Amino acid sequence: MSRRRSVLSATITLFLLAASTAACTIKNSDDPGAADTASARTGGGSAELADGSKTKVALVPGGAHPYFQPWKTAGAEAKKTLGLGDVTFDETAEWDQQKQNDLLSTLAARGYNAFGIFGVSPTDINSTFADLKSQGYAVASLASCPAGGTNDADFCLSTDVELAAYKAAQAAIKAMGGKGALVHLTGNNVDANTQLRMKGVQKAVQETGGKVTLLQTITDIDKDLQTAQKAVSDLLAAKGSKIQGIVSTAYNPAVAAAEAVRESGSKAKVVAIDDDAKILSSIKNGSVTATVVQNPVGQAEIGTWALALLQTKQCTMAKPGQIIDSGSFVVTKANVADYDSARQAKTAELKKQFADTYLNCR
Repeated sequence: MSRRRSVLSATITLFLLAASTAACTIKNSDDPGAADTASARTGGGSAELADGSKTKVALVPGGAHPYFQPWKTAGAEAKKTLGLGDVTFDETAEWDQQKQNDLLSTLAARGYNAFGIFGVSPTDINSTFADLKSQGYAVASLASCPAGGTNDADFCLSTDVELAAYKAAQAAIKAMGGKGALVHLTGNNVDANTQLRMKGVQKAVQETGGKVTLLQTITDIDKDLQTAQKAVSDLLAAKGSKIQGIVSTAYNPAVAAAEAVRESGSKAKVVAIDDDAKILSSIKNGSVTATVVQNPVGQAEIGTWALALLQTKQCTMAKPGQIIDSGSFVVTKANVADYDSARQAKTAELKKQFADTYLNCR
């Protein structure tokens, strides 16, 4: 073999070795040989959990809210699929950061060693994450990231709420014919996520060049359905004739708006959030134009899997504190019957991204 060919052969070999170590591998349902390929690679590592029997994961929302209910089923399924020691879903009765901290301490004392948390206070939750991390626990921020762009959990897997609100406002503006007055219904004004949602809606309105005006933004009405219903009823009574569109970026106001517009006969075009059965039926009967659904199942499923890999020390985060969009999807009458397939595809994509990019596995 010539010297030139020897050098070329060595170069190719080095390239292949580097490629094999660039990502973890996972066993996919459509690739039965993936596990064998993983074990054959040199130093590539595998994101297929080897032994999760000593890992106990706690999924802890900030308080009671319908959005988090899919976490229960997804967590239970992950426990069975991954062979984990346990997965529990626990929440405080009130949205109070200190009470959530107390609950987390209680769970740790009961042997839970990996935590997927929706922090009550986006401005304070990093201190909670740091405290849990200092005790050797794996921690994920799920469904909401800390305020300020710094995340002290291992990773944050959450909806890009500004992007989701932007998509919702765009859908409402399109339904309005690109002109008229739009009202934004949303959650707690001091919540960093609410501020991002307001920013997303404002961006969509600004892009119309003045053809659409943001008539009013109503905050602090996602506490419960009754609060939202009163706020929407008062809105329609006072300004109903001036409103061409309503975009809701919080769960309870979305349900309330769907009900109120249908019952009042208002011509306002409504774009909601999430996939409550009332909202989906309203899309089917035409009283709601669209909704933007999130991915709570994917957050719990991928979050639990990644936490187990981190807690067992099988993997580490390539970039600690990585912030990852779990996806948002516009649902209309055209795709209301099969929209969940897009969500499932996004969850599968997230798992691959974790294995290929976000995790370093041994």
